[in-house]
Amino acid sequence: MDDGDHGIAVRAWLRDIAVFAGPLPEFEPQQAPADPTTLFLSWLAQAVRDGLREPHAMTLSTVDESGDPDARVLILKGADAFGWQFAGHGFSPKGRQLTVHPRAALTFYWPEHGRQVRLRGAVAPGSPKDNAPDFLGRSTTARAESLLGRQSQYLADTAERDQALEKSLALVESEPALVDSAWTLYTLAATEVEFWQAAKSRVHTRLRYERTERGWERFQLWS
Repeated sequence: MDDGDHGIAVRAWLRDIAVFAGPLPEFEPQQAPADPTTLFLSWLAQAVRDGLREPHAMTLSTVDESGDPDARVLILKGADAFGWQFAGHGFSPKGRQLTVHPRAALTFYWPEHGRQVRLRGAVAPGSPKDNAPDFLGRSTTARAESLLGRQSQYLADTAERDQALEKSLALVESEPALVDSAWTLYTLAATEVEFWQAAKSRVHTRLRYERTERGWERFQLWS
């Protein structure tokens, strides 16, 4: 099989994978609340009730120093009137990127429900008072690894890593209130929030909230 045939086979294989196979929830944009946070939390709560795995996982998309896009999956830490919260090390790639370009996008996807939520907006770091409780709420190993400050660096020797982590664990266990000053709780203040509900007909329902001087305005979009 040459490369062209292989590519055709892969495309056919991908097209045959079922999507939106199960029952999908209803979504009536006309009945949506005035605030996108309320709708988001109701969709998240339904995902939790229905037993969807890791429903609070999301993709954080940023832009690096060269203007190239970057993305990774994180866990949502909170959502309220101030915005959507996530955390990370200030010296990690995402931390450095957000320092240079303090804007980002978040994407939630619940495939069993055929639902996506997409957000864009400015990102602000929390104060030490905000950051410390989030750091101390992490597992002992996660805190020890963060204190190493080596995230995303090249790893030449796993034995070196394990030895460094062992020393850091001992430090955390001896000083349980120790906080990594670089650990940051970020808040994305959304200016756009889009809710996407799949339909088996492929005529999907999309509702976008846009923040204006008058508050949130809602717009339905073509699918």
